Amino acid sequence: MRAGVVGRVVVTGVAALLLGGCSFLSQIATATPESPAPPAGPYEPVRRGGGLLFMAGQLGTRDDGSLVSGGIGPETRRALEKIKALVESEGSTMDRVVKCSVFLADIAEWDAMNVEYARFFPGRKPARTAVGGIGLPRMARVEIECVASVG
Repeated sequence: MRAGVVGRVVVTGVAALLLGGCSFLSQIATATPESPAPPAGPYEPVRRGGGLLFMAGQLGTRDDGSLVSGGIGPETRRALEKIKALVESEGSTMDRVVKCSVFLADIAEWDAMNVEYARFFPGRKPARTAVGGIGLPRMARVEIECVASVG
């Protein structure tokens, strides 16, 4: 195919997905007793689509919404515990997490975050993006979102 034709096919395919309501994302994962508390906003904590689980960003909060104490280490651990619960509630495992995004209030806390993060991914690590110096909800130090494969 010529480059112009390929470009039109891609644009047409993306437009069809958007206009068609992204039917491949139509299956909403359901919460289980092991799942974290319901989200504080108008979103789902996890959605299935095309053989993948897309998880909303998780803060290091308790079930009542308050931040765990102790700073970046405990917050990272709690956020990843919540992600692990979501992954497992959908029949997957942490070794099937393929991509994570980490948002840090202060990039200087990168090393401390990595200590806890590495404990949840002892084998092959997911691809990852990290961004620092941003404001996070509830004055959190870290927010983590992940994508995992299922099936």
